[in-house]
Amino acid sequence: QVQLVESGGGLVQAGGSLRLSCAASGLIFNRRAMGWFRQAPGKEREFVATITWNGQIAPYPDSVKGRFTISRDNAKNTAYLQMNSLKPEDTAVYYCAAAPNGIADITEFIYWGQGTQVTVSS
Repeated sequence: QVQLVESGGGLVQAGGSLRLSCAASGLIFNRRAMGWFRQAPGKEREFVATITWNGQIAPYPDSVKGRFTISRDNAKNTAYLQMNSLKPEDTAVYYCAAAPNGIADITEFIYWGQGTQVTVSS
């Protein structure tokens, strides 16, 4: 059974940083694309970042470009999202996701974590 467990969320002031982690189990991690998505209250879930099995990163959306960085450590079965220069509009529940393959379109992520809350105060 695939399990994705996010950690690292919390409350931070605008301009601050957080690093989210996603610990994966029940899958061959180094063969899966991984992704981060977020959902703010009253809004649809949106793409934040994705990374292929071998570390290739898809273009970030404009909303996080230059501030967020996705990475992975295949030896630790863990994906990360480094978030810098946080803004109040980054407030959301952040979800880790895994795809069935090593390379995936954002619509192909089928395994999801429970989410971790990130709140950025102004």
